[in-house]
Amino acid sequence: MNLQFTTSTFTKEKIVLASRDEFIVRGKRRLFGLLPQAFDGIKQIGVIGWSSQGPAQARNLRDSLAGTGIRVKVGLRANSPSIAAAEAVGFSRADGTLGEMYQVIAESDLVLLLIADGAQAEEYPKIFKTIRPGATLGLSHGFLLGHLKNVGDSFPKNINVIAVCPKGMGPSVRRLYEQGREIDGAGINASFAIEQDVNGRATDYALGWATAIGSPCTFQTTLESEYRSDIFGERGILLGAVHGIVEGLYQWFRGEGLSKEQAFVNSAESITGPISSTISERGILAVYESLSAADQEVFKRAYSSAYQPSFDILYEIYDEVSSGNEIRSVVTASQRLKRFPMSKIDGGEMWQVGVGVRANRSHYQIPLDPITAGIYVAAMMAQVDVLKEKGHPYSEIANESIIEAVDSLNPYMHYRGISFMVDNCSTTARLGTRKWAPRFEYALRQVTFPALKRGASADEKLLENFLKNDIHPALAVCAELRPPVNIAVVD
Repeated sequence: MNLQFTTSTFTKEKIVLASRDEFIVRGKRRLFGLLPQAFDGIKQIGVIGWSSQGPAQARNLRDSLAGTGIRVKVGLRANSPSIAAAEAVGFSRADGTLGEMYQVIAESDLVLLLIADGAQAEEYPKIFKTIRPGATLGLSHGFLLGHLKNVGDSFPKNINVIAVCPKGMGPSVRRLYEQGREIDGAGINASFAIEQDVNGRATDYALGWATAIGSPCTFQTTLESEYRSDIFGERGILLGAVHGIVEGLYQWFRGEGLSKEQAFVNSAESITGPISSTISERGILAVYESLSAADQEVFKRAYSSAYQPSFDILYEIYDEVSSGNEIRSVVTASQRLKRFPMSKIDGGEMWQVGVGVRANRSHYQIPLDPITAGIYVAAMMAQVDVLKEKGHPYSEIANESIIEAVDSLNPYMHYRGISFMVDNCSTTARLGTRKWAPRFEYALRQVTFPALKRGASADEKLLENFLKNDIHPALAVCAELRPPVNIAVVD
């Protein structure tokens, strides 16, 4: 994928990832003064929707654009229960910053469509009829493009279509922006894509949007590459795989004679604690290198037993996403949800045990367990290798497979458990997690754990591929672009 872009407002910077040139824009608060130039010709930004991303992006944009004369206006359905929530954080009909969804779409120069993916699939014909010719449609996910491909439709040819996709859930986008008030550069990194540019301004609009919501580093992708890697990643190591892995590991450790509490510590706590912090601070290889010689041998056997079944499932997920099947399943599920709301996913024994463990963490020493580490890293590396094979840029691979997992999502599971992590995400992500997590758990029970039980030896060639994988130097470059603070998770 050959990515190049030109901006008349911001300074782009070249980075080299695994011998490939990519270009980024570093966006700190000192760049807020460039936002009027970036948004030249835009008088109103309409933020449509109030689910995961809407509240965060609307407030961040409003704060960043204060005093510029550019209005940020929230658009919601006439009877939306979210109206009260928007009013509670200062958007109001009285001052012209809150209005009915289609009215806001019709009057806005830049329309950020942040309603649920299922609603986008249902409402897009009316949205396309309402948006003004020459306006800009902004997306924070490429799902709508995938749906349009499924139904044989396309975006109107007389509008810009851009995307800015934060590499974390909405609450993280807001929380790190707020932390950035004290430490410049705090924020959630984002990707951007230009699908249509009818007035030559689309790139600056997208980079201005990313800067205004607090992205400290914005890298380029395409809308199709984004939705493929994003929907795939949610079902993989970001949410679905890690859910299935910790459920399976908990049962494994219980079968090995550990107490309920210690089984939780060695599975979920080990991943969200020392494994995630090690990857975040020093990279994936550091997990392996941190182990004793004896534990490295255990890691090797666990990695060897988990990599191939993880790769098989992940390859299937990618095929389901790229073929449009996964998008179709979300659209049909969105209709079912009107009758059958999603149930909670933390009612099982391990998550109830976790409540007590988190309340008494000082009583537990959280290990970097070699079996847990080997299985988790194997799934992470399998996801990396699928995306590499499918031709995704390394910045996207690193963010969608590693950085977002350990820096943005796992901290939520560490703080309040699996449901707090998953159910703060989009409906698409929540549906995918529930669908695919059982597949990963099943693979562990049927393939990985039996191999460990019978003492299967490590696959030295597989381990060599892990140790020499070019994602490691690429990740090291990307890690230098991470925010300077860890996210402070709050309810």
